[in-house]
Amino acid sequence: MKLIRTLFRCLEFLVLFLLVTGLATATTAQAAKQVKQKNLILATTTSTQDTGLLDVLIPMFQKKTGYFVKTIAVGSGQAMAMGQKGEADVLLVHSPDAEVKFMAGQYGVNRRLVMHNDFVIVGPPSDPARIKGSKTTPETFKKIAGSSSLFMSRGDNSGTHAKEKAIWKAAGINPEKQKWYQQTGLGMGQTLNVAAEKKGYTLTDRGTWLSLQKNLGLPILMQGDPILLNIYHVIEVNQAKWPKVNAAGAKAFADFMVSPATQKIIKTFGVDKYGSPLFFPDAGKKEEQLGK
Repeated sequence: MKLIRTLFRCLEFLVLFLLVTGLATATTAQAAKQVKQKNLILATTTSTQDTGLLDVLIPMFQKKTGYFVKTIAVGSGQAMAMGQKGEADVLLVHSPDAEVKFMAGQYGVNRRLVMHNDFVIVGPPSDPARIKGSKTTPETFKKIAGSSSLFMSRGDNSGTHAKEKAIWKAAGINPEKQKWYQQTGLGMGQTLNVAAEKKGYTLTDRGTWLSLQKNLGLPILMQGDPILLNIYHVIEVNQAKWPKVNAAGAKAFADFMVSPATQKIIKTFGVDKYGSPLFFPDAGKKEEQLGK
């Protein structure tokens, strides 16, 4: 009898142990799942990072929602490539033609207009290609090519690079393999620094240029052409293609970017430091309304 009671007691301990460890495992798994759900991967452009805009907006979003945002600042093309592989939850990009293809492939849902600024062409004060005063951007590129003046391209499949290639095409020029045409493979801020060091021309978004102009010595030599409009959209990655995507977090971030409070911050961002805003808020507008 004593042996039987001992066996029963051992069995009770075993059952209790299994129950406790089972509950602990379930609780740990549930906690891990909750932590994972609170992590959000944002793939965005270098311009939103270089200008400092995300340094203001991300902490606000995290405090408001409890999500922790991992920001990956690359070119728009690379950001969308991440979205196509399910390696990001939400995108903030500025390459409209590529975005349309991204949406057509059903990689993203709910593409929404957030803001715009514009591209400008900057270069050395001496302006060796004599581009200042040109009437159109393609004409500017023709002068740079015709004078074999150094041009620094990002060459990184970013939104800026896509815009640059479209302008070369409009100018009827293929600059590839020309000695005066050099590709950095870097982000906008770094490419501006290289152009400044080598005294070359480059195409840049106005926001990044404004944030770095003090130390560049690269004045704006061409601006205002409608072809230079630079439009940003926020896109949620499609959970139907990638089940592990944080769809709830992506929607929360997209909603935050187009909310009246965030749009108000975008409207004034940079004014106190640079004398003009780095971006113009556009939530709720149509693209054809921009730049007018």
